[in-house]
Amino acid sequence: MKNPKRYTITAALPYTNGPIHIGHLAGVYVPADIYTRYLKLKGEDVVFVCGSDEHGVPITIKAKKEGVSPQDVVDKYHAIIKQSFQEFGIQFDNYSRTSAQVHHETATEFFQNMYDNDKFIEETTEQLYDAKANQFLADRFVTGTCPKCGNEEAYGDQCEKCGSSLNATDLINPKSAITGDVPTLKSTKHWFLPLDRYDGFLKDWILKDHKKDWKSNVYGQCKSWIDEGLRARAVTRDLDWGIPVPVEGGDGKVLYVWFDAPIGYISSTKEWADREGKEWEPYWKDKETKLVHFIGKDNIVFHCIIFPVMLKAEGSYILPDNVPANEFLNLEGRKLSTSKNWAVWLHEYLEDFPGKEDVLRYVLTANAPETKDNDFTWKDFQTRNNSELVAIYGNFINRVVVLSNKYYEGIVPQASNFTETDLKVLADIKTFPQSIADSIEKYRFREAQGVMMNLARLGNKYLADEEPWKLQKTDPERTATIMYVALQVASALAVISEPFLPFTAGKLKKMLNFESSTHVITWMDISKLDELIPSGHQIHLAEFLFSKIEDEEIQKQVDKLEASKVSNSEEGSKVEPQKDEATFEDFSKLDIRVGTIIAAEKKPKTKKLMVLKVDTGLDERTIVSGIAEHYKAEELIGRRVSVVVNLKPIKLKGTLSEGMILMTEDAEGKLTFLNPDNDNFVDNGTSIN
Repeated sequence: MKNPKRYTITAALPYTNGPIHIGHLAGVYVPADIYTRYLKLKGEDVVFVCGSDEHGVPITIKAKKEGVSPQDVVDKYHAIIKQSFQEFGIQFDNYSRTSAQVHHETATEFFQNMYDNDKFIEETTEQLYDAKANQFLADRFVTGTCPKCGNEEAYGDQCEKCGSSLNATDLINPKSAITGDVPTLKSTKHWFLPLDRYDGFLKDWILKDHKKDWKSNVYGQCKSWIDEGLRARAVTRDLDWGIPVPVEGGDGKVLYVWFDAPIGYISSTKEWADREGKEWEPYWKDKETKLVHFIGKDNIVFHCIIFPVMLKAEGSYILPDNVPANEFLNLEGRKLSTSKNWAVWLHEYLEDFPGKEDVLRYVLTANAPETKDNDFTWKDFQTRNNSELVAIYGNFINRVVVLSNKYYEGIVPQASNFTETDLKVLADIKTFPQSIADSIEKYRFREAQGVMMNLARLGNKYLADEEPWKLQKTDPERTATIMYVALQVASALAVISEPFLPFTAGKLKKMLNFESSTHVITWMDISKLDELIPSGHQIHLAEFLFSKIEDEEIQKQVDKLEASKVSNSEEGSKVEPQKDEATFEDFSKLDIRVGTIIAAEKKPKTKKLMVLKVDTGLDERTIVSGIAEHYKAEELIGRRVSVVVNLKPIKLKGTLSEGMILMTEDAEGKLTFLNPDNDNFVDNGTSIN
């Protein structure tokens, strides 16, 4: 959308079962904050909203483990998250929470409107039920094997390994997360959003209208979902924690967390508008409003397919103009893991590195996973601070302000007789706002920050080349001109660095005495004005914007991670407890036979899956097994294996698997075949009784 009248910017609601870490910041909150600050510097009408996502099964699981109420859990982490964002400088116009009354009212009304207009399908279906816990198992109360990639730790709503969205009944070998029991199927009534009815709308809106302006990772994931065929998805759950279903038959049921959570953007906007004395509806219902969702790649399907279908079905809301989702940030070469404490937590960083909020913002933006997964290392963090922020940006500003106070008592000198070099620097300054804007408008924040730093490099090089400290005594007129030009660069830097380094920009504006209402420079002024800071203007004394980070500080952080690694290793080496007893009848149902692998091939575009052709004696059949990380295909040909031949066939990544190879895992996590003993087994087809 060109020249929108206003902007509504949303950042994914952080889930309140733990604090914020650098993966969240790099993927969502820093880029969203950069974009919003840029728009506000341009004078645009913007509302930037977020809030804590406080419903759903993980909250209840954590509450059960800690022996507290779900409300206790969300209150604790909401406070930690909100304070961390404030201290880190994420400039939300409103940060709400989904337990707020305004949200319950908004989500209830949204559901009721759709219900009244027959936008749902009401069905009684078979859902997984834990008899021991005496309750239905919603989404994350169920774990099992992903039918698409073979991940054995998939949840009932999503596989976090391959990103596939699932239903709990899709899982292979499902298990209750409450008791560990194998659940049974039991009838229950729910309301479904018929995504398949909106297939044509999504094809036009995404695949045609946004083919060129949406990021390739977002477009590609949406296309894959649409091409596979959409199906109805339940928007209610059998739970007691959440927003009650407000219609007849909804007793004991709540709205699905992924139905109510994105409505949290709307309720947060309402909360902001009520506080500011504004109307909220133009920010969500006016076609001249540009709506942008900032999310991580694991939320693409919910923000690009499910929520837009909800908005379309409700009928009165605008659709997102863009959803610039980022990929994932790794830590020291390994995937971030909250459960294994392999993370850099924001609240801990703020304690360990006081006053260095902008350093983390800068490094996360420089390493932003915009098009592919990227890596954060403490060594790179140190290098970028010392070699870029200190040596380039900080060094330039310190020289300019110190010399201006030394030579002119902080009064901007009068320039005269500009050289070609001077004129080129002054002309170049004017090009930076548009260059940065071009990158930001395309959601290329890493590129935009690089342009901003190029202005600091320009100023640093200019001073180094002109060497005013050598000319002050012999050519004071020339020195004054050099310092005047350098101060113009510093003035522009104070404005264009604000989206990326807000704390630094604030300090620089204070040094340059830009805080008074008599001297304010806007984003647009830099390109238009020939003079950003006038001769005779009084500036203040210098203060260091950045300080060097020593090896000892970095080693402390590395040691902290190493301690987590050791702890995880020790935890992983513990012997798993014995599973619940199985009866002889349970075991006798399995038809286990000895077969021979006659062909093997790694499944393309997967990490674990191997496609095996096995001669069972009964027949030759295809079996997909998750062993590719442990064995090469050529090692498997001719190997005799134990096979469960009477499992119901199931498709894994498009290949029909007609059985299971029996394996076990040693203490190091190595998968090992339950090999038949050649002395005791005679031929293919021998059955184990």
